[in-house]
Amino acid sequence: MHWISAEEAQARLGVKLQTLYAYASRGLIANRADTSDPRRSLYAAEDITRLSLRKMRGRRASVAQEALSFGEPVLSSALTTIAAGQLYYRGQNAAELARTATLEEVARLLWGCDEDPFPLLAAHPVAVSGPDSRARAFALLAHRAANDAAMSGRSDRALRREAASVLADLVDAMCGASRSAPLHERLARAWRVEGPRMDAIRRALVLTADHELNASTFAARVAASTGAPLAAAALAGLSTLSGPLHGGMTVQINGFVAEVRRSPDPKTAAMQRLAQGLEVPGFGHPLYPDGDPRARAIQATVRYSDEMHAIAQAGEAVTGSAPNLDFALVAACRTLGLPSDAPFTLFTVGRMVGWLAHALEQKQSGGGLIRPRARYVGPIPGAAE
Repeated sequence: MHWISAEEAQARLGVKLQTLYAYASRGLIANRADTSDPRRSLYAAEDITRLSLRKMRGRRASVAQEALSFGEPVLSSALTTIAAGQLYYRGQNAAELARTATLEEVARLLWGCDEDPFPLLAAHPVAVSGPDSRARAFALLAHRAANDAAMSGRSDRALRREAASVLADLVDAMCGASRSAPLHERLARAWRVEGPRMDAIRRALVLTADHELNASTFAARVAASTGAPLAAAALAGLSTLSGPLHGGMTVQINGFVAEVRRSPDPKTAAMQRLAQGLEVPGFGHPLYPDGDPRARAIQATVRYSDEMHAIAQAGEAVTGSAPNLDFALVAACRTLGLPSDAPFTLFTVGRMVGWLAHALEQKQSGGGLIRPRARYVGPIPGAAE
């Protein structure tokens, strides 16, 4: 064992002499008398290193947790922000945009287009198969990620056109090839929705287009920072969206609806979940303490069925939090009689615009590779030597 003086131990730990004595008295640092001067003590260097690493981990863990879990910003973006409980796309209120804008118009806004890239699309048929829209979306993006050119060295104009083609191909894969109508109408036709009810689909797509630096968007930016094809960045986003704590949350909400139907009433079902230590899915959002404006905007368009309205009221009464976007998507789709995977399809098609916007911005920023550092919690380096 290597022994060091009190002065060196203090310097390594950055503490006062009294604190060093306290560590020793609590058994955190071994000490012994200095044979050359019995009035002085020596301290075990290995224990000093171990304690120093522990303190450093604690500080870094706190900073990392604050930064990566709805905390401090970790990169600059001019695309989307949340301010005063509202969502803004390039300074424009998303809920207000959703009153009239199409997803294509929001794409042009977020992509910073000086020309409309959608009429310029060349035919780009990609035959993919799969049992459902989700599987076909993965197949389409994987095919394009493997075959498209990397972003590096390409003009912004060319990349915006490619972004439009990725979005159009995605809708082809998820709901059938037909580029003769706006995206929301194509989805509506695939689901046999007609007339004014199409407007609910349009608004939902606009309201899901981007949400600042959420998990799937961060994944897309990391992929884009490597110079990978746009489709590869989009595939990274879709892979992350599929998790149960992100886009997969709509599946949990559908599961809760099934629980409600087996219970005497929605409030009882919600209370039973809390009694089991489970959350009631679809309520509350850390960035919107006063309620999710996207959910309110969707509900203003679609009058929920009596069942979904009762669940919304009961969930809010029990949790104290208003329904969020995930709940609104499920409620709207159920009210419109859409397929069970429709909420995920809407989320994917809408958010594709944001993933592509962030990929384009990452390339334009010239910020280079996104490469965070890991917080090491393994064995002390060299401790076994």
